[in-house]
Amino acid sequence: MPIIFGLSLVGLLLLGVPVFIVLLLPVIGFLEFTTNTSQLLVIQRFFSGIDKFPLMAIPFFILAGNLMARGGMSRRLIDFASALMRPVTGGLGVTTVTSAMFFSAISGSSPATVIAVGKTMLPAMVAQGYGRAFPIGLLMSSGAMGIIIPPSIFMIVYGAVTGASIGALFIAGIGAGLVYGLLFMAVCVIYARATGMRDAAPWNLSEILNTGRTCLWGLAAPMIILGGIYGGIFTPTEAAAIAVAYAMFVSIVIYREMTLRDVVACAVESAVTTAQVMIIIAAASVFAWYLTTSGVSRVVEGVLVGFSQNPVQLLLVINLIILVAGMVLDPNSIIIILVPFIAPVAIAAGIDPTHLGIILAVNAAIGMFSPPFGLNLFVSVSLGVTFREAIVGSLPFIAVGLVALMIITFVPAVTLWLPAQFYDNIAF
Repeated sequence: MPIIFGLSLVGLLLLGVPVFIVLLLPVIGFLEFTTNTSQLLVIQRFFSGIDKFPLMAIPFFILAGNLMARGGMSRRLIDFASALMRPVTGGLGVTTVTSAMFFSAISGSSPATVIAVGKTMLPAMVAQGYGRAFPIGLLMSSGAMGIIIPPSIFMIVYGAVTGASIGALFIAGIGAGLVYGLLFMAVCVIYARATGMRDAAPWNLSEILNTGRTCLWGLAAPMIILGGIYGGIFTPTEAAAIAVAYAMFVSIVIYREMTLRDVVACAVESAVTTAQVMIIIAAASVFAWYLTTSGVSRVVEGVLVGFSQNPVQLLLVINLIILVAGMVLDPNSIIIILVPFIAPVAIAAGIDPTHLGIILAVNAAIGMFSPPFGLNLFVSVSLGVTFREAIVGSLPFIAVGLVALMIITFVPAVTLWLPAQFYDNIAF
């Protein structure tokens, strides 16, 4: 039975069936033909899966990201990053990573980051002589930082499922994002020097000051969001609403690049994106419930428990499971389906839940640009890239992402030192 169940999932994915249907259809079929369980339970689990207060932050952060992108913040951030990184060999590549870090801290979305940064940086890097494979891979992999750097929707869902502090997860994501981003910057420098590229140019202090002044409102957004959370002024969910209000104020009043009609268009776009995310979360909760009731979860837990006496081995097994899952499932589905089985075993083995959340986030980030179904692979196609080019470009950066993953996994201080300054229950 598990073999048939697994084959049905793979078959549906290969046929290009939407992910939420892939998760729901096998469950409905097996309940109908192998048990006497009422299908009403599917409906009940479907809606209860999204009946969690922390999930209310998701539509607000999505809307805030869209408002900031359309309101000119992304362009100004890219201009500032370009002026700042100009003297560095491989400066355009470093600018791409830096811009992705900035925009991730605003939007919390990996696909949004790829599109916002890619529209400007991909043509520029190709024109500069970087080829096509390298800039495509760099764009997809650095855009995946939207999952790691706060405000991350992934961490919100993880906190809702496990009860872990979303504030602690957000602040831990800063250290993880820096490690991840610096590694990719180093790759850009090494690549430029290895290929004899000479794209570095002198600093222009006037340009740095001008672009820094114009993007100051954008840079202030994550400071307001995170500062308010850690200062106890508002919760992460309330912070999301504050982010929307701030984005509207800056875009309409300060930058004056948006009208109320544009706000309505952003709201409609955000509603569609939110619906896509929520229906996947709801379907994944049904899938996770079926795995639990059918006994599959006990098999997974049994495998993990076998490694629980050795935390190093356990972390390696967890990384392997999440990496493979990330190749075929979206990040939110991974959390809903797998975390209820993984988290109890990992925490019992002495792994901090905040550290575990960051490890899973980095795994999910790598999965975003891993063949065959990494979401960023498909998003890059909208930038004029063929799917084959996207796959070829992603492969070297998967290896770089794995190096970042190993550092973050086995050097807990990278992620836990900063949140430990704010939360007494975090130790490393």
